[in-house]
Amino acid sequence: MTLIAEAEAETRTAPPRRSRRPLGDAGVYLAALVVAVALLWAVAPNLFTSADPLAVQPALRFRPPSADHWFGTDQLGRDLYTRVVYGARASLTGAGVAVALAVLVGAILGTVAGWFGGVTDSVIGRAIDVVLSIPGFLFAITIVVLLGFGVLQAAVAVGLTSSATFARLIRSEVLKARSSNYVEAAITSGASTFAILRRHVLPNSFTATLALITVQFGIAIIWIASLSFLGLGAQPPQPEWGLLVSDGRNYIASRGWLTLWPGLTVVAVVLATNHLSHHLGRRRTP
Repeated sequence: MTLIAEAEAETRTAPPRRSRRPLGDAGVYLAALVVAVALLWAVAPNLFTSADPLAVQPALRFRPPSADHWFGTDQLGRDLYTRVVYGARASLTGAGVAVALAVLVGAILGTVAGWFGGVTDSVIGRAIDVVLSIPGFLFAITIVVLLGFGVLQAAVAVGLTSSATFARLIRSEVLKARSSNYVEAAITSGASTFAILRRHVLPNSFTATLALITVQFGIAIIWIASLSFLGLGAQPPQPEWGLLVSDGRNYIASRGWLTLWPGLTVVAVVLATNHLSHHLGRRRTP
């Protein structure tokens, strides 16, 4: 009884533990806000600026950041803030196309390999291993060189490169779902393979891909911006974040704002998507 009483006394006198959830929630809200603003830039850039991103004004070239030009102007006098805002459309649209293509191809390969197994699984598995053994960005460069230069071609290249990651994850989820009781019951009841995959296997398999979709979206932004930086993605005078960094690299020593603001934009959006991905991953963890 004495030990119980002492334990109760320590419990009453011990300081309460501080919860870390408010700080964590604030980080999630901030990340969601950054992503939401970037998406609004891509969908409705005219809500954030009324200037023309392609308007050349030689008299205003190389103006530093000011109240009139928040991010300054470039070598042709174009407003850099406007070009960053309009650049979100190419960057985020390309990343969205890349992730959608990666999910589609990965879902087909992963589902076929996990459901049918045997030789089919071995062949697809070896092909996935080969793709994953090649450095992803190098593989994307090879594909975009074959397809041609442009944002769409870069998105397709990034999507095909990332599809192997989704295929491996979805295959493992399909294997787990295939051995579950409800799938075995559906097979016993005589349901068709397509119906079982559509109603039972794929919905449960895609739940695990939500966090991966978010983090791959951030990776796709970096890769598409990098391809544009190398001249393989967006082409001038189209505004795109990687291309804006490339345009300003020759003036980085004297006019650092030309690379600073588009670079910080890429970093902020990618960090925000990664934070949301970690949050989704923690919520799935029991």
